[in-house]
Amino acid sequence: NAETPIERKPNWIKTRAKMGPEYSELKSLVKREGLHTVCEEAGCPNIYECWEDREATFLIGGQQCTRRCDFCQIDTGKPDDLDRDEPRRVAESVQAMGLRYSTITGVARDDLPDGGAWLYAETVRLIHQLNPGTGVELLIPDFNAKPDQLAEVFSTRPEVLAHNVETVPRIFKRIRPAFRYQRSLDVITAAREDNLVTKSNLILGMGETPDEVTQALHDLHDAGCDIITITQYLRPSPRHHPVERWVKPEEFVEHS
Repeated sequence: NAETPIERKPNWIKTRAKMGPEYSELKSLVKREGLHTVCEEAGCPNIYECWEDREATFLIGGQQCTRRCDFCQIDTGKPDDLDRDEPRRVAESVQAMGLRYSTITGVARDDLPDGGAWLYAETVRLIHQLNPGTGVELLIPDFNAKPDQLAEVFSTRPEVLAHNVETVPRIFKRIRPAFRYQRSLDVITAAREDNLVTKSNLILGMGETPDEVTQALHDLHDAGCDIITITQYLRPSPRHHPVERWVKPEEFVEHS
């Protein structure tokens, strides 16, 4: 990967950042309270829009993931011991920020007997408890599709249960070696059968073809996915998978 230099972005992907009053207030509060959001720490370009709408994303489970995906900026390694106080701190951060909608995502914790299911579940429970009017979108790993672990997470009834497939079957193993395409679809089906609103994502620009994207969208629909987002891959660093193509806006419209 490192042999390929970072790609130059096309003009259509560039936009002007708009910093409104809600964004500025949240920015000050996050700094003052020492809060940690994925929005800032991952350098997400959508931060201005989301914070203006009082929406933010938190990363739980630590800084090290037990799995490696070729597009992801989170480090792979041996995670620290489970921080059982983290759910409380996240719930209090949601309260302090006055969020209308909070997204919780996290690292895979295959080192833990329950795969981290308790951590994900407890975080949702405490956010709902402290913030009864705040919606929670929970983006989970696959928990190896183990029914007991999924059941614990599903029982907390997040407003949206998300699990991202990210790419198409032909290149899936190369991009996400520790995941399985069908297993990810099975997780979405299990959530839908538990009457949760389900969501997934496809990242374009990693070597897939438009026809493969269309088929993956059909697969997600057949699996019971209610909401699908389609995004352009932006390469985090030279050690990550190169951008294979810049997807034009017209193709996104066609897929919708």
